[in-house]
Amino acid sequence: MPKVFITGATGYIGGDALYTIANTYPDLEFTALVRNSDKGAKVASQYPKIKLVYGELDRFDLLTTEAAKADIVLHTANAGNLEAVNALIAGLAQKKTPGYLIHTSGTGTLGTPDFLNNTLGSHSDKMYDDWDGIGEVASTPESWGARKVEKAILTASSKNPGNIFTAIVAPPLIYGEGRGPDNQRSIQVPNMVKATLERGKGFYLGEGKNVWHVVHVQDLSDVFLRLVTSALQAGGGKATWNETGYYFTETGDVVWGEISNAIAKAAVERNLIANTELDSLTGDEANEILPPYGAYIWGTNSKAKGIRASRLLNWKPEKEGLFDTIDDAVIIEARALGLAKSHQEVAAGQV
Repeated sequence: MPKVFITGATGYIGGDALYTIANTYPDLEFTALVRNSDKGAKVASQYPKIKLVYGELDRFDLLTTEAAKADIVLHTANAGNLEAVNALIAGLAQKKTPGYLIHTSGTGTLGTPDFLNNTLGSHSDKMYDDWDGIGEVASTPESWGARKVEKAILTASSKNPGNIFTAIVAPPLIYGEGRGPDNQRSIQVPNMVKATLERGKGFYLGEGKNVWHVVHVQDLSDVFLRLVTSALQAGGGKATWNETGYYFTETGDVVWGEISNAIAKAAVERNLIANTELDSLTGDEANEILPPYGAYIWGTNSKAKGIRASRLLNWKPEKEGLFDTIDDAVIIEARALGLAKSHQEVAAGQV
């Protein structure tokens, strides 16, 4: 059976992708890189057939060795680690049969201009897309976020023609509970919820008019599944790979000020904060709440229209929208802070 090497199996993105792929293709031979035995035990408890190898992403020799054994490498850990990606590419280059590298990046890099120009919280009309605009996406400056890594992936096939096929999956704001063996929590919305409950008041940055596209984590996992399916098919299936193997994965856009308002409203309705008034924060104030990148993840624009996955892979997102999950996010964070009863306490009548 084909072999898959996955990094980030205990992470939010990788854990949910593993859940989807492993349950769809139970006969695939998985090897997972995990940091330590505690992480390994969590993976093993959910997937006893998965082979575990232990180490960090700086174990370049290990990454190269495992990639050389794999038909598909699913890299979901640390999008900005260039040395790790080069090690995976080096491993695939050793193979005598075609190998596929599916790399996880993110659209957050597109917020760099707002960050550099200090236009946090402002609306931007700039829109990127992964179809007609793929050339523009692939040519954004190397100084933007993980662009150096993306460039290495996009050019790997030209250095190893017919031997390495690559795809980059670039999700925007991700929401929803994951189904992986360890971390099932996202970053942007849960941390805004947490901060709202801790400070007793909601907030946004600047004018709160900045926009991000969004995707439910389980819909995102379906993109990984469809790319793995294509990789298992002759000639790489219906997917495009290499220079045009770039996939934005979004299901619509949201304004951050509206997210802030929805969080505050849900918190008020559950008697967790006093009112729905919102503070306008500066970038420095946001970074004090969530160092070192609160300003970046809550204040920039990241508008990236996803066309490729729907057009080529028949991707049809099915999960609920972001605003439908806000109340659940408030409950989860309130329980974590000890501000609301747990499921067990409610079941025991301790309302």
